[in-house]
This record gives sequence, C-alpha cells and structure tokens, in this order.
Amino acid sequence: MNKLGFSKTFWVALIGGGVTGMGNGSVFGAALMCALGRGYFEDWGGMGMDAYNAITFQGFVNWCMIIFGVAFTVIVMIALRRHGELERATN
Repeated sequence: MNKLGFSKTFWVALIGGGVTGMGNGSVFGAALMCALGRGYFEDWGGMGMDAYNAITFQGFVNWCMIIFGVAFTVIVMIALRRHGELERATN
C-alpha cells in the first residue's frame, strides 16, 4: 500500500506547489512584460475583475501565477505519489 496517498499529501502539495509556482509565475510574468513592454499606464490592471484581465499588466501576471501554481501543484502531487510507490517497494 502506498504510504503517501492522495489524502495524506494533498495539503502539502497544494501549499508547497502553489506557493513555489505562484512565485515563479510572478517573476516570469513581470520579466516577460518588462521585456516586451507594458503598454499605457491606464492599462495597468486595477481592482476587481480588471485584476484578472490578461491584457493588462496585473492581469497577465496574475494569470501567470495561477497557471504556474496549478502546474507546480500537479508536479509535486505526481512526485509524492511516485515517492510513496518507491517507499512501498523498498519496505
């Protein structure tokens, strides 16, 4: 039996993968927007739903953070599942 099942690793994967991925996504989004140009100051994003409009600076960075966070969470969940399988095989 896999000692590191989904129920035991969900919160670790969500927090660890989400925080790491969102941090990397914010750096990626900011670096990409700085390299390509941001646009007019009026289009920076703002509050409410404008903060998630991918055309604006803040919206683009927020979407990069969300996508990277989900991707890193999935990667950590796969890694923990495989680690649990290796632990089971060695015991």
